[in-house]
Amino acid sequence: MKKIFILSLIAFTIIACKDTKKSQQNMAKKKQIPQQEIHKELYGFWVGGFFEAGAEDFEGDDYNYVDKLNIIIKRITKDTVIAQSIVSGNNRPLLGKLSEHDGKISFVLNEPGNHKYDGRFEFEIAGDSIVGKWNAFDANLKGPEKTYKLLKRKFVYNPEVMLPSEGNYVDWGDHKMVSQFDTLENGTVDTLGINPFYRSASEEIFKLNASKALLAESNLKNLRKLDLQILKNTVFARHGYVFKKGTYRQFFDPVEWYVPVEDNVDNKLTAIENKNIKLLDRFIKYAEDNYDTFGR
Repeated sequence: MKKIFILSLIAFTIIACKDTKKSQQNMAKKKQIPQQEIHKELYGFWVGGFFEAGAEDFEGDDYNYVDKLNIIIKRITKDTVIAQSIVSGNNRPLLGKLSEHDGKISFVLNEPGNHKYDGRFEFEIAGDSIVGKWNAFDANLKGPEKTYKLLKRKFVYNPEVMLPSEGNYVDWGDHKMVSQFDTLENGTVDTLGINPFYRSASEEIFKLNASKALLAESNLKNLRKLDLQILKNTVFARHGYVFKKGTYRQFFDPVEWYVPVEDNVDNKLTAIENKNIKLLDRFIKYAEDNYDTFGR
């Protein structure tokens, strides 16, 4: 009798263990089932100006320009939104949630918080636009709140696009102070003062395209250093390169066709572009800067 009881107990234990294991497996399977994605129509690039709260558009002011913001929405589920922000040379992951109330869709997305300029994006879908604000986690930063209105954009590489010829391509971040003199009627030289001179580009940047055809040394030998740098970086801009240096952001952020997408585009360059960039780099190394008093 005792032996029968022991055998029954063993059998019960084995069955119970199997049931427990089966229950755990079923729970694990449920956890592994990915949440259904929603609002896939919102996936992609949302691009526009990134302003200090209350600031006017600086268009037409040589000394200021508006940073370009690209929010890339990658995945939306009921509980989680995965996205990415690109602005001012910073490329940051975003994580947060979507809410729907009275037919309105809104988002709260946080940057990781381990960078000095990380913060929170809060925005809603307004017609065909994203409208919202950004606040730095660090409240001590100057002008911590920014606003933006973004439109859905597609990024397509186009070797034909050029910088607009009506732009004023002056490097306002780099200047030297130079004494100016004036010769008077009596032959004496009068000092007019010390004024800032800025690096500026020439008309050649609108004539040469380093993405379409191989450049010759004769095309480059008389160019200014800034000309060469702009020709080179226009190639990278066509591929959606995220510029870290403010000099180049001030030239490309205002351009409609430019969409900042990724930090490294080296593997996207064509054979023609690679050859031209090597030639441009060689000339940039020895080129002289040209400084103008008021730009071109």
